[in-house]
Amino acid sequence: MSSTLITAILFINIACLLYTVGVWAERIQMRLKWWHLAFFWAGFVADTTGTTAMSIISGSLFRGTFHGITGNIAILLMLFHAVWATIVLVRKNEKQIANFHKFSLFVWVIWLIPMISGMVFGATH
Repeated sequence: MSSTLITAILFINIACLLYTVGVWAERIQMRLKWWHLAFFWAGFVADTTGTTAMSIISGSLFRGTFHGITGNIAILLMLFHAVWATIVLVRKNEKQIANFHKFSLFVWVIWLIPMISGMVFGATH
């Protein structure tokens, strides 16, 4: 097993752990907090690192496969999610802070699609 593959697997799994903790902690607490945001950003960075390593192995960052398309959508959603969470917390909009968990859960579910498809079908399909 190559060191690049080990890096990819490690960082994708770290991303899963970080992002899941951030999203579900927010959901349970029913209020967006700064530490949730830190987990969103850390999950995004880990996912981007793992995806970059996988793209080195496959030879392309943008593949026209189911996994490639959903993976790119998921990374863009994660980025939008983290940026929007940052804006919500900076603005201190109480209604958005209290309801943000609904959006977080949606993004997390979408993010799981390429995570699971990568495990089931392999990232090269």
